[in-house]
Amino acid sequence: MFGFPRALILGLVALPLAAATIHDVQVGADGQLAFSPEAISAQPGDQVVFHFNPKNHTVTQSSFANPCGQKPGGFDSGFEPVMANQTQPTFAITVNDTQPIWVFCEQTGHCGKGMVFAVNCGADGSQNSFTNFKNAALAQGAAAASSAGYPGAPTATASGGATPSATTSPQVHTVIVGGANGIVFTPSSITAQPNDIVTFEFQQKNHTVTQSSFASPCSPLNVNGTTGFDSGFFPVDANVTQFPMWNYTVQDTKPVWAYCRHVGHCQSGMVFAINAVDNSPANFTAFLNNAKSSATNTSTTSASTPSPTQSSSAISTRLGGTSVMLMVIALLSLVL
Repeated sequence: MFGFPRALILGLVALPLAAATIHDVQVGADGQLAFSPEAISAQPGDQVVFHFNPKNHTVTQSSFANPCGQKPGGFDSGFEPVMANQTQPTFAITVNDTQPIWVFCEQTGHCGKGMVFAVNCGADGSQNSFTNFKNAALAQGAAAASSAGYPGAPTATASGGATPSATTSPQVHTVIVGGANGIVFTPSSITAQPNDIVTFEFQQKNHTVTQSSFASPCSPLNVNGTTGFDSGFFPVDANVTQFPMWNYTVQDTKPVWAYCRHVGHCQSGMVFAINAVDNSPANFTAFLNNAKSSATNTSTTSASTPSPTQSSSAISTRLGGTSVMLMVIALLSLVL
């Protein structure tokens, strides 16, 4: 009908249909601070699907030179707090070439204990081997522990902020996010010194701690391409008694403004400040009023599920071979 030779069509049917491989990786299985497997080889077009086990982990791209720091522009799953009886959430990436991909967990202290992963790393004995990458992560963890100056000190790079440089012990400020107090931070404003740790304890419902600005209290901070911190969403069930936490390290004495980016929460007054100056026009009350008068951002997500792009990508990879076969069968029905 379309002028295609019958032999050519039959030849096309006989061709093998190459399908991308799905590589499944467990994140924190059996309570271990590890990816399983720790390293894989993959071809362009393959997908790596990370399955989050109970506790709270991330899948964050880093570099060989800095295993426990996020690579600029690299992917990041955000934190995935998982309860013992919860269905495993997943996060998928597509391998674009054969270059190495380096990954770590951004939770406090996890990378420094060896929770790292690699795709297409060098063989053992080579400079960019997985062993060398993991040893570099362990060395960063040991250095952070020794420089903190006291046992059990939080390592700020794992959950937001930068590594403290002060020799004195920082103060830890606990802030309750949501819970019985409602759609608020408790307390909503604090005073803190550089290198202090602010620990956000996420209670019931689904919230974030996202940095903003005084002028735009309900929008993520973005100054000349530099973005502020963002905890990601923490959905917490009503019957949970052990709450997930996220840390931020105070850098200096300048005001820091933050909000919850769940739809409508900021406009309801769910905002937070560090070192707001009471006797200035940019005080906390003025910031709160700015938030309540802000327009609701209807595009803001309110769930910690994979993005539509990731989900559809996984589906199309799994069905790729089938789709090609269906097209060939349809073509055959037209010409035979």
